[in-house]
Amino acid sequence: MICQFAKIPGIGYSTNQLYREDGNPQEEHIYEDCSCHFKFDDTFYWYAVFDGHEGKRAADFCSQRMTAEIYFSQLNEKETTDEEVKEMLRQAFITVEKGYMESLEDLLAERTSLMYDIPEGLNSYEAYQKVPDVVEAIKNVNCELSSGTAAAVALICNNKLYVANVGNCRVLLCQTDSNFVSKVIQLSVDHDLKNEDELLRLSQIGINIKNLRHSSRLGNQDNTRCLGNYNVKGGYKDFEDLAVATQEPIIAEPDIHGGIPLDESCQFLLLMSAGLYKSIEEATGTNEVNRYITQCVVEQFREQATLTGVAQAVVDKAVRLHHDWYMSNSMNHSCTPKREDITLVLRKFNFPFPNGRSPTTPTVAFNPRPTIHNALSNHSTLINSTIDSTTRSIDTTNSSAVRTQPDEGLGPDQRIEAYVDFTDFYTNFEVAKQNGTLPEDLDF
Repeated sequence: MICQFAKIPGIGYSTNQLYREDGNPQEEHIYEDCSCHFKFDDTFYWYAVFDGHEGKRAADFCSQRMTAEIYFSQLNEKETTDEEVKEMLRQAFITVEKGYMESLEDLLAERTSLMYDIPEGLNSYEAYQKVPDVVEAIKNVNCELSSGTAAAVALICNNKLYVANVGNCRVLLCQTDSNFVSKVIQLSVDHDLKNEDELLRLSQIGINIKNLRHSSRLGNQDNTRCLGNYNVKGGYKDFEDLAVATQEPIIAEPDIHGGIPLDESCQFLLLMSAGLYKSIEEATGTNEVNRYITQCVVEQFREQATLTGVAQAVVDKAVRLHHDWYMSNSMNHSCTPKREDITLVLRKFNFPFPNGRSPTTPTVAFNPRPTIHNALSNHSTLINSTIDSTTRSIDTTNSSAVRTQPDEGLGPDQRIEAYVDFTDFYTNFEVAKQNGTLPEDLDF
């Protein structure tokens, strides 16, 4: 029998780090990962990791909007087949991608306005000499338009597991075989230039993959699939390696697996950003990084008292390994003097946890109004007002809430940033009220 607290995941974090000669830690950029977990009812759970790049905009947006899309699907209220659940996940990714691109309209308008401030006939160097402030402003806007995110999500519905991902976040399931020997299964797909299926897809739209085989980047990013990144999608013709493509080469279509029955053989589930396994691969040179990570988790199950303690201990070990590796090889100029953000989400199923105790971290709860979905168009902003305070809870962590002490839920500045702006909700509420389309059971 699974303990109730095992359904609450443990989450470990570490911000990116540049290795300085003086030994003092320094972040290269803001923390760009996001993670969230969501309990709809006793048979419906949601876990997700978002690995952002070029800022946190895309990861923040997608983590909130994706959760809203899953909630309003109301899968837990109807009988569904595996194919129907997978199609719902696919549609969630596509809808979130569309919504994110639409949210960039103000940025695109700002960039267009700035372009008019550059005198005609100037090359890039001349423009910078003439109007450096304008050129710098355009650069900042383009950086924000390049914000994108890899994503890996896990949905548990009626005791079945479904996994979807774009990019290089990973999902691992630890199981026991018929002989009770543990094994680890990667349920996600790494969408990068080492993936032969992705190279084949790119070749079919006209890209010369011979050059890509010796590269680690496609356009302005590492992944062949992601959410967001307007510049490499709408503007892929501006990139030399992508210009010949007959259609958008970097897509938001997820790989989806499920439903996997969660029987007694299932031990625990891991969702992680690429920073975790890449740090361990680089530091140890192992070809079995998935197995290495699961072994670290098993070791910490024997040592820690909470799931967050387990997850954080695994992250801390990866951080130490990578730091020690770099310090030992710092004279080797091929060593990258930095490490990326790391996030690890751990959900326990049936693995023994001898010292385990129930977490005391409070959860955030909200009131349910599912019928709002039919009355108000911008339903993704309603998530904070539509979740049952007695049966549903959410915990979303983003760049503004990196925990120095995981169980406290506070960021480095000891403050918690507001989760959602309710302006759209109240505006739409008043419009629906005036139009007479407000649901009868909506009562404040």
